[in-house]
Amino acid sequence: MKIKRIRISRFRSIFEADEELLDFNVMVGQNNHGKTNIFEAIHWFFKGYGRGETVENIRFCEADTNEPVSVELTFTGLQQAIDEMSNATKQRALRELLADSDQIIIRRNSDQEGGKKRELWVDSSETWQNPMGADGTWGDLLPALEYIHTSVRLSDVGGYKKSSPISEMLSGVLVAIIESNPLYGEFKAKFSELFGSDDSAVRVKLNEIGDRVQVYLQKQFPDGANVRFDVQNPVFDDLLKNFETEIDDGVVTAAEAKGDGMQRALMLSIVQAYADHRRESELARKFIFLIDEAELHLHPTAQRALKTALMEIAEQGEQVLVNTHSSVLVTDDAPQQRLFQVRKNAGRTSFSAIGVAEKQSIVFELLGGSPADLLLPRNFIIVEGRSDCEFLRCIIRRFYPEEGQGIEVLFAGGDIEEQERSLHAVHKMLVPITSSANPIYKERVVVLCDLPNDTPRVQQKYSQFRAGYPYLSVDQQLFILPKHSIEEYYPAPWTKNADEVREMTGPGQKVGYASEVANEITLQDFEAQMPVVADCIRSSIQLAF
Repeated sequence: MKIKRIRISRFRSIFEADEELLDFNVMVGQNNHGKTNIFEAIHWFFKGYGRGETVENIRFCEADTNEPVSVELTFTGLQQAIDEMSNATKQRALRELLADSDQIIIRRNSDQEGGKKRELWVDSSETWQNPMGADGTWGDLLPALEYIHTSVRLSDVGGYKKSSPISEMLSGVLVAIIESNPLYGEFKAKFSELFGSDDSAVRVKLNEIGDRVQVYLQKQFPDGANVRFDVQNPVFDDLLKNFETEIDDGVVTAAEAKGDGMQRALMLSIVQAYADHRRESELARKFIFLIDEAELHLHPTAQRALKTALMEIAEQGEQVLVNTHSSVLVTDDAPQQRLFQVRKNAGRTSFSAIGVAEKQSIVFELLGGSPADLLLPRNFIIVEGRSDCEFLRCIIRRFYPEEGQGIEVLFAGGDIEEQERSLHAVHKMLVPITSSANPIYKERVVVLCDLPNDTPRVQQKYSQFRAGYPYLSVDQQLFILPKHSIEEYYPAPWTKNADEVREMTGPGQKVGYASEVANEITLQDFEAQMPVVADCIRSSIQLAF
């Protein structure tokens, strides 16, 4: 089965989220915007609470304590999953409840036994039910989850210990082989002779130690019994507890001694091989991979190779979700791939699928926002602040999706001096030939400024800016708002006065408001009531390559 839809309510920084997934899903967003919380919500759905954890550790900070935390997943591929169940009783129960449906909705809700049991939605009765009983029995139906978060170490994946991927692979593959091998039979016989035979020097010494311990024990318990130390024949798992992975990359060393990049790549490779092993064995359940900061410690070339490998996994029937700050994992398109932008506004995380037109802006941000890193967009619009940038990007995406494609909106930082520096960067840093006296965007780039305030310093900077780039005014590349901020220029009912703008000091408050206005305003109202911005966008399109 695969996750088709995910709904999260009141989990950590996520108040409400509802999105559909594909086979390969990439989450991008700035630090501390909640990308990992999306993965943690999925992990909570599958695994429940961590050690010592309660609902209060995961509840959205502003949620009422009476409001439940809930993660609801819609899965597809139900009928095949039921066919592959090993528990015949549960199998029959699910068939009776769900009939021929190939889709199932399951949730973990903190109101249901404190979130310790999951339940499914039954359409016929329109109720939530739990036909599986104990929470662990859902594992017979659901895909297996493999979560590689940033704190996972190589030893967690590649060390031989209970339930690690490498131990399950080795146990599953090698036990049957080694148990039937005559050399292993001889080994066990020799072991028994060494530790069990009365004539063995080892056995004699163990008996001496046992007798000595017995003397002291009987002083405390006069009626004490005999003490004997026995060494049991080793089982296969015991033999592999000193298992070690070595890598020969010119120097043979233990994997843990290699660099972080090699360890990360090896860890992900082991998980991929584990998926192959499960797929080829009778344990045929599909996997869902969550990989936190997939690019961690990897060179861009290795990142691209990793994405190729993960795409192959997705094509083989598994589902992959990664979050990233890497443009490499975002730029290439692939079938069944969906890109999500994760944002936090006023302390609340949201994520939404984005299309081709928005990807360029995402890649620009991932590259650090430097014009030198861009691969020649059709044109630029330079604005002063983040809210201006957000508003124009949304408007172009909504109202000019085709003609506006390839128009990159940059924000300069909020004052004329910063704007001049950003403009200079666009002109100089993207010049194919650095000695050129006529930068390629000189006659194309468009600038949108807020109306400068009346202070002498700002007026001086503004005059210097216009004097430094006189052609902007001549060629209709410079546009000045009639207000001191875009918030004051929004039409009713969104208009803010100067005092209200000054009070918008919360994290992302202006940007969130810009997104709200841009997504609610009509094209007719935008062009009629915000003509300066509309003319700015039209000019950038007309001047574009």
